[in-house]
Amino acid sequence: MLEEVERWLDARSWSVTDRPLQQLLAAKHAGGQTVSVVLPALDEEETVGDIVSVIRRELMEGVPLVDELVVVDSGSRDRTSAVAAAAGARVVHRDAILPRIPAVPGKGEVLWRSLLVTGGDIVCFVDADLREFRADFVSGIVGPLLTDPDVHLVKAMYDRPLGAAPGQGGRVTELMARPLLNMHWPRLAGFVQPLGGEYAARRSLLEQLPFPVGYGVELGMLVDALHLVGLDALAQVDVGVRRHRHQDGQALGRMSAAIYRTAQLRLARGHLVRPALTQFERGADGFEPRTYSVDTEERPPMTEIAEYAARRVA
Repeated sequence: MLEEVERWLDARSWSVTDRPLQQLLAAKHAGGQTVSVVLPALDEEETVGDIVSVIRRELMEGVPLVDELVVVDSGSRDRTSAVAAAAGARVVHRDAILPRIPAVPGKGEVLWRSLLVTGGDIVCFVDADLREFRADFVSGIVGPLLTDPDVHLVKAMYDRPLGAAPGQGGRVTELMARPLLNMHWPRLAGFVQPLGGEYAARRSLLEQLPFPVGYGVELGMLVDALHLVGLDALAQVDVGVRRHRHQDGQALGRMSAAIYRTAQLRLARGHLVRPALTQFERGADGFEPRTYSVDTEERPPMTEIAEYAARRVA
């Protein structure tokens, strides 16, 4: 590991217990900063309501840390929107945001569009499939942003059990993202969960970043933020254990392809690789190929969108 990264680990890796809630509230009041929490959601009726309820009860009604809580539904076929609204979130449908640009499927698309329907100086993203959710997933990662003006983006770090096996989750991280970062962006090798969906950032940073529309958004954001604001502006906070729904191996393969594509674009802009992934499934006549397109589109920095600029002027 680079000496710079070792120093960064000591200086920019914290525990959720390092900043008590009252310290965060005092810093928020003194700095006049507002906090938005965004949950991107697709068919998450089983878990989204509990997450919204905890945030609303503990961080909005219990203490005024979070100013707005928004669930962006990206086309759920179940009761995700109804459950989230009943629990106290403002629900916005992806297709209703910036309708002049047709939406495409993908998590990054939802996160990008969420900047247009939130107003917080700090934006905190939380995946909607978490189980046994705790409020310090939010307070932990917004804490450094409220108390340290030099920090611009904070990732949560945690253990990810796979079933009963501790620490075996995050298969795409270990097999794809971590090798890519260590080989090509070794200054980012200190991130424990580079692909984790729980992170917070200053709006002033997010609005300058391009957003890969799919699963490459987390890796792309880290790499681009490194180049834009530098390693010392990035940080991570230990929030304990993260439990969530795990995807099957083929879904992870498609996720890995999108992440690799995101990395490849940043390594060699303009040099195109085949944007498709063929996998195999056993059918009646043996193994049958299934070919999936790999996310290649990226949304521009939000500062380049006229509607966003007009909203800021207004």
